[in-house]
Amino acid sequence: MSDNPSRLELLRFTRRVVEQQARASLRQLDRWIANEERQEAERRQSEERRPPPPEWWIERGLDRTSLVAVHTGDCWDPGKRRMPATREQALDALRQQVPACSKCRPDTVLRFME
Repeated sequence: MSDNPSRLELLRFTRRVVEQQARASLRQLDRWIANEERQEAERRQSEERRPPPPEWWIERGLDRTSLVAVHTGDCWDPGKRRMPATREQALDALRQQVPACSKCRPDTVLRFME
């Protein structure tokens, strides 16, 4: 008998190697899938726990005491110095001549006429 393996033995050996590599690849892929599923579940939980956005924003000035503008809760430009407000607080600010945001027009949404 020859010391050289036959072509059939080499093919069977190659099949075993490929099978082992495939199993390792599948295990890695399963870990990636499980990790992605865990992260997706965490994202969903985070979104569910997030409090709803306020209906109104009141933007403060640089001195943090003066009021600069009233915004709707979904305004895309409420500024960084904003505080959440109730409907009554927003109306009261408009009554005190705090300007309404020119982009989201909270005065129109609130039907404030003065």
